[in-house]
Amino acid sequence: MAAVADKSGEAVVAAAANNNSTLVVETAKSESKEFNVQKLVDMFTKLNPSAKEFFPSSYQTNNNNNFNQVPVNKQSVGNENYSNRKRINNYNQGRRRLNGRAFRAQRDDSIRRTVYVSDIDHTITEERLAVLFSICGQVVDCRVCGDPNSVLRFAFVEFTDEEGARAALNLGGTMLGFYPVRVLPSKTAILPVNPTFLPRSEDEREMCTRTVYCTNIDKKVSHAEVKNFFESACGEVTRLRLLGDHVHSARIAFVEFAIVSSCFGN
Repeated sequence: MAAVADKSGEAVVAAAANNNSTLVVETAKSESKEFNVQKLVDMFTKLNPSAKEFFPSSYQTNNNNNFNQVPVNKQSVGNENYSNRKRINNYNQGRRRLNGRAFRAQRDDSIRRTVYVSDIDHTITEERLAVLFSICGQVVDCRVCGDPNSVLRFAFVEFTDEEGARAALNLGGTMLGFYPVRVLPSKTAILPVNPTFLPRSEDEREMCTRTVYCTNIDKKVSHAEVKNFFESACGEVTRLRLLGDHVHSARIAFVEFAIVSSCFGN
């Protein structure tokens, strides 16, 4: 039997051999607890003596497989490229901010070089409008907008510099067709056309000249009825695309004719 006694702050250990195989702990208050030593022996025998010593992942090892008792930065634990990725992310964010500022600066510059033209006769084309404003400076872009069925439309004319835009303001009141046009500084820039939507060959350009866009088509009207309508009124239809969805109450269509004159009802 082995007994451990705690008397006046000093520990006295006495060992005795007997067959009880028990450990008794006595305190100054005569409290005792018994532990079965055999259970401890059984637990230790189940351990693997060849197992490696456990070290937390926050400790790093050197080339000799010796662990340095210095905690590693938590950001780099299991992620050696953390700092590199952080620098790349900061670079991308900075580049996006730079691109945003550059885009706004370019847009503001384009607005200052653009004028807004209203009260444009329906018979006036973009080419004729550009020729009129070319006397003020080199025209970069000219975009006529509005309902083609309305009497008057509006347009945006962009110049290469601000001097051309300021000179174009003096053309307000000029008779163009049957109406005098109004010219004001533009509050918006001309949106660039998506190049993927533009014809990429002469065949596609020729096909566009033979195609018309139609809207406000009743959903009850079938594909065959739309085709028969245009063929009886205009001419032979080589292709027809009828489009619609569940949101809008009407549909649209692209009608391609065999000849260009059919687009004008001739």
